[in-house]
Amino acid sequence: MAGQFRSYVWDPVLIVSQIVLMQNVYYGSLGIWKYFIKWLCRSLPSHFSSMFPFVIPPQILGFSTPSGRLSMMSFVLNALTCALGLLYFIRRGKQCLDFTVTVHFFHLLGCWFYSSRFPSALTWWLVQAVCIALMAVIGEYLCMRTELKEIPLNSAPKSNV
Repeated sequence: MAGQFRSYVWDPVLIVSQIVLMQNVYYGSLGIWKYFIKWLCRSLPSHFSSMFPFVIPPQILGFSTPSGRLSMMSFVLNALTCALGLLYFIRRGKQCLDFTVTVHFFHLLGCWFYSSRFPSALTWWLVQAVCIALMAVIGEYLCMRTELKEIPLNSAPKSNV
């Protein structure tokens, strides 16, 4: 495999640590966005369940109420922030979709575990689908831009004359 630019070596410790890191980026930035948006609206978050919007009645995460729209906006902004996390911590365009789906799969499991029932609200699924698409596409775009940068080659000889 001498002809390859980068050879891929399967490293399970690296993969698990990247998954844990992306989960931390996801929930950390989601908490910051929720706090910031609620601060802008002058109502601070009161409990942990705002991280898992499924346990709140489905009308809260929806288009009909201002708090539902703000909650959806925080998820969309979080997808943009996590795309930057993909750029800085994953750095491979081919792996952005994998890590995005993994992050949202663990979020699904967390919501399911926290509420003791499988999410069935259509708005929850729509918000998650939009966030997956945004995070994967923007993360892949940013990673591809980084991967396609020119490699600087100095052809001038180094001499101290």
